[in-house]
Amino acid sequence: MNTKDLALFIRTADSGSITRAAEQLEMTTAAASAGLKRLEKQLEVQLFIRSTRQLRITAEGERFLVYCRKALTNLDAGKASIQALEGKVTGELRISAPSDLGRNLLLGFIDDIMELHPNLSISLLLGDSIADFYQDRVDLAIRYGNQNDSSMVAFKLATIDRVLCASPSYLATFGIPATPYDLLKHNCLFFQLNGRTDNQWEFIPTNNKRHGNEKIKITVESNRCSNDGDAVRLWAIAGKGVAYKSRLDMTEDLRLGRVVRVLPEYHSPSVDLNLMSPTREQITPAVLLLRDILRDKFTQLLDV
Repeated sequence: MNTKDLALFIRTADSGSITRAAEQLEMTTAAASAGLKRLEKQLEVQLFIRSTRQLRITAEGERFLVYCRKALTNLDAGKASIQALEGKVTGELRISAPSDLGRNLLLGFIDDIMELHPNLSISLLLGDSIADFYQDRVDLAIRYGNQNDSSMVAFKLATIDRVLCASPSYLATFGIPATPYDLLKHNCLFFQLNGRTDNQWEFIPTNNKRHGNEKIKITVESNRCSNDGDAVRLWAIAGKGVAYKSRLDMTEDLRLGRVVRVLPEYHSPSVDLNLMSPTREQITPAVLLLRDILRDKFTQLLDV
């Protein structure tokens, strides 16, 4: 079987359209249609039910799709393994990552990686919504928090807490909160994900003897909300309010004095930042290289 036909079959199944699959593979729709018919003839089954309005994969197609994905993944892994023996890291990585983490940190890290490994190709999909591995055609996803899908492979990159921060100009104008309850008098900048607004902020006293050990959860208010984490960061820098964001996202801004810590005697619950893969078969030398470099980079940033 032609591996190009197998790749075409996967793209068509994922996109639900021969035309879209052809565009992604930079081929004509006629050539794509011919490739699928050629594959069906070799298998002696119908992989898709076609009509003028829709394309639907058959039960036989669904079954073959599982083996087809594994076959191409194993071929890529085999090629990468041979090249790794020669000290080369090659291939393509398609990575989904949160917007501000991607723009402000990953872009620079990727430049460093590709300078050392020029035969590696990386595609970066930035956004705060959780990407679908198959629909969005990504190999890896960098995500915060615990993952409920046990079929996925998760590599922990770092354990991250949140920092409460604001610009010096904002604090000079509106005052510095002395307790978490003082935030009720401030404009707290909101992040929204999948329709859920992050307006309940939780704090844990760092010094139990002074503040007790009871967690404090308050519902704060804001006149600004965005589904883009970097927009919240930029609002904080511009003096529009108080932000409660990942320490990684704010490290450079804190170092340069664009924002300052607020209520440093309190900390947030921590979450893991993970590098996710949909299957163990997709763990190539390039993936392991990315994992190790990101772990080192994040450790350096968080230890500052």
